[in-house]
Amino acid sequence: MSEAAGQMIEVEIVYALPHEQARQKLRVPIGATIAQAIGQAGIAQRYTGLAARIESVGVFGRRADLSTVLREFDRIEIYRPLMADPKESRRTRAQSAAKSPR
Repeated sequence: MSEAAGQMIEVEIVYALPHEQARQKLRVPIGATIAQAIGQAGIAQRYTGLAARIESVGVFGRRADLSTVLREFDRIEIYRPLMADPKESRRTRAQSAAKSPR
């Protein structure tokens, strides 16, 4: 075990749905990963099917791996899959604008 065994840090987990936001602060051991913190929070059990969909996470808006080691006061963000490809949506809008009379 490391010399930091038994010491804890505070982190926050956020998950946003269209009509609800889940925010939870928790204390995790120093050296804990994003995956461990999500598991400890139990957030995946509260939202049906979330555990199977957690593919994209970040810390303070920057993408991160589930194996990323956390630091004090990190905010873990669980991202939902995009409903549409932004590039394709932009192309469609541009084509529609080009076809419409001015």
